[in-house]
Amino acid sequence: MKIETLAVHAGHHVDAATGAIAPPIYLSTTFERQVDGSYPHGYKYIRDNNPNREALEQCLCQLEGGVAAAAFSSGSAATMSVFQALQPGSHLIAPLDAYSGTTSLLREIFIPWNLSVTFVDMTDPSAVEQALEPNTKLIWVETPSNPMLKIIDIAKIADITHQVNACCVCDNTWATPMGQNPFQWGADLVVHSTTKYLSGHSDVMGGVAITKAADDFFQKIRSIQTLGGAVASPFDAWLVLRGIQTLPYRMRGHSENALKVARFLSEHPQVETVHYPGLQHHPGHEIAQQQMQLFGGMLSFQVKGGREKAFAVVAKVKLFKRATSLGGVESLIEHRASIEGAGTKTPENLLRVSVGLEHPDDLIEDLAQSLNLD
Repeated sequence: MKIETLAVHAGHHVDAATGAIAPPIYLSTTFERQVDGSYPHGYKYIRDNNPNREALEQCLCQLEGGVAAAAFSSGSAATMSVFQALQPGSHLIAPLDAYSGTTSLLREIFIPWNLSVTFVDMTDPSAVEQALEPNTKLIWVETPSNPMLKIIDIAKIADITHQVNACCVCDNTWATPMGQNPFQWGADLVVHSTTKYLSGHSDVMGGVAITKAADDFFQKIRSIQTLGGAVASPFDAWLVLRGIQTLPYRMRGHSENALKVARFLSEHPQVETVHYPGLQHHPGHEIAQQQMQLFGGMLSFQVKGGREKAFAVVAKVKLFKRATSLGGVESLIEHRASIEGAGTKTPENLLRVSVGLEHPDDLIEDLAQSLNLD
């Protein structure tokens, strides 16, 4: 089935008890045992499993083309479970430009926990090869990257990963299954913050890890999910599953709007640089064309005049919301370096934009008046 059909039907079943088309929300924390101690319906406790979480995991498996998925209470919890599944003393390679929460997890929690991490410019596959060590067990890919929208060649990095029998993990949050299929290019695991485009309405937090093979490494992730308990709640799973039903059409709208906004910004005299893979001058455009079906709804741009001018632009917006996060129907803008804090490598004149589903002419008009700094 095509992805539009999967988005509507994957994980959805007519309720056997009532015939309801919309799935019920199963809030129960525990389930009745038979007198012999068995669980005939397959559920025993909310931390182990739940019908709503199970339905979401089934849906995400089908969308990404995986064989199993583990849904978590946040994207960071999903990411953390992958790192926790490694043995202390293991080495992993991560991109220099990536979601700051992932970098903070590695620096503040897992390096002290005795994971060895090398951060490299992953747009250069030779840099990844040079960073390999005898105990390299995992390479983390994020493409497009946050916030510079760098494009990583998933197939090349996956090939390097597999040469040393390591695991290639791709954070596919920004692209979504509509825009990019990492398993097709050799990734072993796909991670999402379901908080973002998958749910799509800025009203639920969640995460997921999806595997291409039901191997021992994923079983460790599943065990961490159950034992650690950072699971998606029934209502949160229900909300994400509902949001996914419109994902294909939302992503087309986000991508079309973002390209129009990016083209406007690239021609504006107050803009120094626009980072969007859909623009032909973007250094990763050719790779993006090969491995992406849509270029996505995220972009960033650098304002001429430095930090002060960037904040002046943010202060003048009327339609865009000054807020962190992304993937909702409303357009957001933020000064990313101040969000990331001390040690950030993000340029001080950079603004990150989540382009929503408003009419692009209105978004462009708002940016035009906010960039009028005279």
